[in-house]
Amino acid sequence: MAAGSGERLGAGKPKAFVDLGGKTMVAHAVAAFAAAHSIDRIVVVVPPSVGDELASGAGPGVVTAPGGRTRQESVAAGLDACGADVTVVAVHDAARPLITPGLVDRTVAALVPPWDAVAPGVPVADTIKIVDSRMAVLQTVDRSGMWAVQTPQVCSRAVLERVHARVATQADAATDDLSLVERAGGRVRLIEGDPTNFKVTSALDLAFAAQLLAAR
Repeated sequence: MAAGSGERLGAGKPKAFVDLGGKTMVAHAVAAFAAAHSIDRIVVVVPPSVGDELASGAGPGVVTAPGGRTRQESVAAGLDACGADVTVVAVHDAARPLITPGLVDRTVAALVPPWDAVAPGVPVADTIKIVDSRMAVLQTVDRSGMWAVQTPQVCSRAVLERVHARVATQADAATDDLSLVERAGGRVRLIEGDPTNFKVTSALDLAFAAQLLAAR
C-alpha cells in the first residue's frame, strides 16, 4: 500500500516514494517481499496522481494500481489487480520500508486454522494515557497485554473482500484490515514482529530508518 499522501513527512511527494538510502521506501518494501519464499505476486497501490515515471520507482516486475479516496478503496483496487487466482493476500504499508523477508514468511505461515487473519506486532513499551480535548488525563491504561500492530496483515482473499464489503460509509472505515475482520467476528491473532519494522511518519523516523538501513 503506497497510496498515502505523506503530508506529515513534509517531503513534497507521496511518502512511499521518498528516498531512503538511494531507493524509494516502497522499493525497499517490494525488495523484501520479492525475496520472501511465500510471495509470488506483488501489487503496489499508488496515489492516482502519481505518474508512470514515479510509479516505476516501486521496483521492477511489479504491478501498480491507482488507489482510492480511502484505505478500503485502495485495498479493493489492489485486490482487483491481483488476478482472480490469488487466494491469500498480505497487505503491507510501504511506509514500513525495513520489513524483512523472514518476517513476511513467518506471518504468512501463521495463517492456519482456526485463524482468519494474522499480523506481526510488538509489545507496547510506553505508559498509555487517555486524554480529553484539553489534554487533561482521564485514565491511565494498563499496558500489559497491549501490542502495537504492524504489517503485513495476512488473510484469505475471500475474508478480506467480505469484510471490506461491510464498510458502508467512511464512519465505518478502519485504520487497518485486522480491525475489519474483528468487527465481522473473525478470529485474529498476532505473532511477534520486529521493532525495526516501524512506520515512517516523520522526518525523524526517516533519519532513524536511514541509520538502521546503513547498519544492515
